[in-house]
Amino acid sequence: MLHLNVLRQVKFSVKSAVHSRSIGILAPCLQKASDPIQQLFIDKIREYKQKSSNETKLVDPTPELQKELKTELEKVAKQYGGAEGEDMTKFPSFKFVDPKIDPINMEQ
Repeated sequence: MLHLNVLRQVKFSVKSAVHSRSIGILAPCLQKASDPIQQLFIDKIREYKQKSSNETKLVDPTPELQKELKTELEKVAKQYGGAEGEDMTKFPSFKFVDPKIDPINMEQ
């Protein structure tokens, strides 16, 4: 439930950002901006891209943020029945076993 709410909020914020400013206008100016504010924004985007080379971890996390993330993941694990130390961020693996069925004897 928690992740659905987060996804809805992200979806809403992306929609509002697209409506408020066209992404097509921003793409050509990623090379060089005439406005210093836009250039600062572009520089920050490039800096973030360099720092976020590892997609699985947070960019510049503080110890407080890491602790909060850990406690939230523990809450979710407890709420959804995850075992102690189980990684709840991975997709679960399913094993389906076919039941043994008695063969039909057509000769009788």
